[in-house]
Amino acid sequence: MEQENRLKNFADKIISSDKRSVARALSIIENEDSNSEELLKLLYKHTGNAYRIGITGPPGAGKSTLTNNLIKLLKEKGYKIGVIAVDPTSPFTGGALLGDRIRMQDSGLLEDVFIRSMATRGSLGGLSKSVVEACDILDASGKDFIIIETVGVGQSELDIAQTADTTIVVLVPESGDSVQAMKAGLMEIADIFVLNKSDREGADGIVSTIKNIIHLKPPSKDNWIIEVLKTVGSQNKGTEELFNEIMKHKDHLEKTGYLKLKRKDNLNKKIKGLIHNKLEVEFWDRKKLEFLDGKIDDILIKKEDPYSFVEEITGIKN
Repeated sequence: MEQENRLKNFADKIISSDKRSVARALSIIENEDSNSEELLKLLYKHTGNAYRIGITGPPGAGKSTLTNNLIKLLKEKGYKIGVIAVDPTSPFTGGALLGDRIRMQDSGLLEDVFIRSMATRGSLGGLSKSVVEACDILDASGKDFIIIETVGVGQSELDIAQTADTTIVVLVPESGDSVQAMKAGLMEIADIFVLNKSDREGADGIVSTIKNIIHLKPPSKDNWIIEVLKTVGSQNKGTEELFNEIMKHKDHLEKTGYLKLKRKDNLNKKIKGLIHNKLEVEFWDRKKLEFLDGKIDDILIKKEDPYSFVEEITGIKN
């Protein structure tokens, strides 16, 4: 009972936007502490108010600078902002490399702004489960906007589209990213394209190419028209236009009812993910792990095959 009361008081502090409690809660989530699930249960009914913006794109596109500019603009307009900067996992500590957080340090000192750098932790380059839960904590703490910034490699672009309400794909002129965007799946998930560093040579040509590609793809279910915006993050050019386009997309989703549908779909995927994680943890007890260790060499030398092993260990046949 005492533990329950402590947890409830802790949740109340998060809901009242206590910065220290929010920071502690994020650490609990990231470290998969035994109290994390109980805490998330208490906070869940206070989520769903923040608008989530995903910012992705290749390394070196200037996403952190754009994010920093966007934070300052949102703050000027009176909004409360939370930021999760998803870094590649450090091979030494398992933690985030903190590069983004250092670049955004000045914004993090502003009142009603909370920035946290988190590691992907081996999710094939994607967002870890704890990143999504961290967004829920920031949401429950009263933030109006949550920005999730990640490198658009591996699984992360798909994951961010399943977490954010508006997904922004940031590209740069000199690396032929308009073509790479199609290959990497970025074309499929963008609600807004941003060509950053657009003062460089070849920018107009890349914008035209991206626009042509957009015209060739079939319209989305909600008939949103994707725009290609030009920015120069280092000079804070185009930030206001980007904000206006985000708000235009937000308004579009709300008016068409697609915001609710999108969040319902994301919740569906989240619940399936939670079940998958629980079943996986429950399944792999010591006995089964030892059984796998005992069989792995035979499977490796083709004496047995992995499919028959899976049937044997699960008792499930196709």
